[in-house]
Amino acid sequence: MEAVLGQVSELPALLAVSRSSLVRDWDPPTLDRALEWTRYFQLLHDRFRGRPRLRDALGRRLRRCQTGSPLSFRHLGGCSELLGLALLENRSLPPAACRRLLQRLLQGEADPEPVRLALLARRKAASCLLEGFSLSPGPRVCTEADLLLCRLKEDELEAGAALSWLGPVLEQLPQPRAFAVVAEALLRQGGGAEAGSVADPLLSWLLDDLHRFSACCLLLPGTLLATLADRFAQLSRRYLDLLAEWGSHFLYDPLQGRWVKSSSEEAKLSWEELRERFGCLCQGSLQLREQTQSALKLLKARDGDFEVCGLSVWTDLLLEVEKDLRKKQSPNV
Repeated sequence: MEAVLGQVSELPALLAVSRSSLVRDWDPPTLDRALEWTRYFQLLHDRFRGRPRLRDALGRRLRRCQTGSPLSFRHLGGCSELLGLALLENRSLPPAACRRLLQRLLQGEADPEPVRLALLARRKAASCLLEGFSLSPGPRVCTEADLLLCRLKEDELEAGAALSWLGPVLEQLPQPRAFAVVAEALLRQGGGAEAGSVADPLLSWLLDDLHRFSACCLLLPGTLLATLADRFAQLSRRYLDLLAEWGSHFLYDPLQGRWVKSSSEEAKLSWEELRERFGCLCQGSLQLREQTQSALKLLKARDGDFEVCGLSVWTDLLLEVEKDLRKKQSPNV
């Protein structure tokens, strides 16, 4: 058992190397050996998942050896996907090794890899082939969103299963694209009751960490965030709360005749950007528009319910939003 524990200890290092520039020295045989190691880890997962004591021992060894994102016993069952996705994202991988990787992932039903790896990785690899290894953000994001949804649907019947692997997978991506991938997956899944448990882990990953959600709202465009808010009530509430927090850090500069940031650290957006975010929300469904206007009216009332410009940021924002709505409803006025 000690030999097995020692072998499992190599998984964090293998995943770290797959995301580094060290893969520039990999040739096809090296790639094959790496994939064989992940196959071995998968076999260990399948063998020991029904044996709690051994499973816990492997999990403890993984946690002891990790240097980056938390790994657990469950990740042994998904390490093939983790390795494959990391290598496909790593531009340091030489062309010969990259071609071998694609060949392995595109082998189809004859490939003895687990079915989920074959399905997920073939879609990813096919997209890379079609785009000539230079994916634009659109196709890449769509492909990765498909990968996430496919895996999430497989885990749909196992409560909480997705949360154990979703974070580590998303954290391998550059932050702006990770947010774009989650947003695209949520849009493809849809909102409301039909989204079911597939959307729940994506929303949990996005909303449960305030710093992560704040970064997401800073990086994604207001139109996209408004579309998501229109489909997911819990996201719209959290987004409005965040905008309210950001708006509370503005001061009116009478010399400039405009609202300015009270401090660069606290006010994340400019006045124009904050106005644009609220405006996008008001361009959505009637329900989202009313929710946004109600939020602004409540903030205005709490701030003194002023009707004169320059005294409350919420008064001015509400006036600007309502002016834009009137223009949209009566474009010739």
